[in-house]
Amino acid sequence: MSNRTLRVNELIQREMSSILRKRYQAESLAITIASIEVAPDLLEAKVYVSVLGDEAEAQEIRFELVRTIVLKHMPKFTYELDVSTARGNRILGILDEIEAKEKTKPSAPPEAGDKKESV
Repeated sequence: MSNRTLRVNELIQREMSSILRKRYQAESLAITIASIEVAPDLLEAKVYVSVLGDEAEAQEIRFELVRTIVLKHMPKFTYELDVSTARGNRILGILDEIEAKEKTKPSAPPEAGDKKESV
């Protein structure tokens, strides 16, 4: 990936996050831009988002970006749901359940075959 593409990725991510923060600050909506992958020709970009609440209006966000970022062509955005946060929360919940079961489970005495003889 070229330096220019990396800079455009970071710029779009920063500006898009800023727009979302301003627009949805008072509402009970949490949107995180996890990452952005702009194509080498800068005409298309995949935007990985985590959304808690209603989904944002993609076209309006693109128009606001066009007003704030000066590029020859603003990439067409394809939004991909980033499920890593939800997956991580699910795994943490499962681990908490296992830990709770381990705490409530009575400890069994060691069986005769499990004893180690010391020399």
